[in-house]
Amino acid sequence: MNNRATSKNALILNEAQRLAWLRLIRSENVGPATFRDLLNHFGSAEAALDALPSLSRRGGKSAIRVCPLNDAEAEIESHQNANARLIALGEPDYPPHLRHIDGPPPLISVKGGQTLAEPKMVAVVGARNASLSGRKLAAQFSRELGHQGYAIASGLARGIDAAAHEAATTSGTTAVFAGGIDILYPPEHGRLLEALLSAGGNAISEMPFGWKPRGRDFPRRNRLISGMSLGVIVIEAAKKSGSLHTARFALDQNREIFAVPGSPLDPRSEGANGLIRQGAMLVTSSKDVLEALADRIAPELPFTLEIEEPTEDKDLFSTEPSDSARERLVSALGPTPVEIDEIIRFTGESTRIIHVLLLELELAGRLERHSGQRVSLLL
Repeated sequence: MNNRATSKNALILNEAQRLAWLRLIRSENVGPATFRDLLNHFGSAEAALDALPSLSRRGGKSAIRVCPLNDAEAEIESHQNANARLIALGEPDYPPHLRHIDGPPPLISVKGGQTLAEPKMVAVVGARNASLSGRKLAAQFSRELGHQGYAIASGLARGIDAAAHEAATTSGTTAVFAGGIDILYPPEHGRLLEALLSAGGNAISEMPFGWKPRGRDFPRRNRLISGMSLGVIVIEAAKKSGSLHTARFALDQNREIFAVPGSPLDPRSEGANGLIRQGAMLVTSSKDVLEALADRIAPELPFTLEIEEPTEDKDLFSTEPSDSARERLVSALGPTPVEIDEIIRFTGESTRIIHVLLLELELAGRLERHSGQRVSLLL
């Protein structure tokens, strides 16, 4: 089965394929990186779903929860009832830069207009308890960048995020949710969300419909905010704020990091000032950002780990790893993250065999993935 459209980079899923993708990413222990490896190895989400139980058993887990068909059908119906849609990695309306991060979400929930394919996007993030001057700066940056054709991404939080969305409502803005696309947080931003959606903006999430956000979900959201963007502007971020998480993701994703300096007496500026000391670009106006991003329509050195074209060569998947290969892999792993390429060199096994073995361990809940294509064993 070939999911590809006429363009090599264009993917269009039919109804059955979209349902299978949703079931696969909603199954136990399947994250974005695991999803990609499963699809690349088995050639389709349908085949990967069939293989999950045996892979999990070989990794040491006797039973794994595969997302039931009824659950996936209900989630798709909920999207339709809420005027939302599910967009797959590689489809035309999938954010172009987001596909080049480490572990892009295979499916994103989207409400709103059709501006997600816009390549010129900048993130504006900062303190929730922002000062009046910080809010004004966020609005000024967002408004002026919008006038120059840049869409604004942020997290719909209080403070800087809200000011950025408000100022960019007419020019284009995307709100990234930490919970499901139907779970507004904070709840008082309903009017702001309605305004940006009515003006052609978007709300997106990678979480299941109806998912209430937990603390750990906000860093996941932040990696999407930076991943959609060419650069991230940080305004009034405290020393341990979520905005600094966004900046760290931006660094890993090779995005530009811009920081607006603040008073050394204001703890809300401690994080942004620290970013400047660490090498972030100091900016005081949108002109500084525009000069840094001039003529750039894509991040430099993007990740190239994408979902591959399905293959009809079934023999590729017929050979199972040997027990000795499995033992060598487990002996090479420990609690310290190690690069997958290093594991391949150490074990002497093929890349395909190592990826299958890693899938077994991850589906059994024994493996943790880290940035930079590193993995560790959960003891």
